[in-house]
Amino acid sequence: MQELPVNNISFTTFTLNGYHYLKEWRPILTIPYLFMFLLSTTSNSFLIVLIISQRALHSPMFVLIGLVAAVDLFWPIFFVPHMLLNLLFDWNQISLSGCLIQLFCIYIVGTFQSTVLLWMSLDRYFAICKPLSYHKYMQMPNFLKYIIVPVIRNVILISTVVSLAGKLHYCMKNEIEHCFCEHMAVVQLACGDISINNIIGLLTTFLVPTTDFVLITVSYVIIFSSVIKSGKSHTKAVNTCVTHIIIISVSLIFVLMAFLSYRVRNNFSPNIHTFLSTMYILFPSCFNPIIYGLRIKEIREQFLKFINHGKILPRKV
Repeated sequence: MQELPVNNISFTTFTLNGYHYLKEWRPILTIPYLFMFLLSTTSNSFLIVLIISQRALHSPMFVLIGLVAAVDLFWPIFFVPHMLLNLLFDWNQISLSGCLIQLFCIYIVGTFQSTVLLWMSLDRYFAICKPLSYHKYMQMPNFLKYIIVPVIRNVILISTVVSLAGKLHYCMKNEIEHCFCEHMAVVQLACGDISINNIIGLLTTFLVPTTDFVLITVSYVIIFSSVIKSGKSHTKAVNTCVTHIIIISVSLIFVLMAFLSYRVRNNFSPNIHTFLSTMYILFPSCFNPIIYGLRIKEIREQFLKFINHGKILPRKV
């Protein structure tokens, strides 16, 4: 256990020093980050508008795609604008309360994205493996039974992580080697024992994104087995499932590398930590609208009509 300094200072304001070692090259990073932010904001906003405006897209599957788009729209907003100002103008100060709020918002939205993707896999499972009972299972009262437990899980775990971080005594230094308040980047600045924070952080990582990924994979294995046994052609469904698994796998790799890089011995520089953490948010936010939007025939048709005619036309029955 680390000893508290003699002056017993507890910092309430922090400096975000993400990519600090790049020095004069830092402003150049605003170009790719701004491009990804604009791509995410524009594509997800359009997808949400498209789904809301079209009654033909109000089925459970498209509602879930709309929820994914909403998550992908808001997730980067919690840190990218502040990060861009930091890179351009060195506006890098953040209060402890602001840091904890940012941490909570980023993590609660991130866990909700993982949970929505789990719901999507359930939707595909019922649609392919139990088509005759699909509407029964996907009615709102029944569907709520599947979503309430993971949502409660997410809120309890993230609230615990943030509240434990808020109780720490920050006296080591007030410089965070990151572009936003990530859990381990913050708690490592505290004096005293942070083992409980480390354990709860790891527990949250494995109980939310990792567990959801395992359940999603299991559901898709069952789907593939059902398709093979039935001998029917479900090319569209299989392609959607495969693409779904690929994008989730890449995102999970970024998440686990970012979380574990603080907890195991490695030669990762602070720049690598920052890059991994920003990518597990921006990567899915940029590519999910393509994966879950334009690759789906119904959404693609409405998008093409909008481009060709300048307005969204009702889908023909």
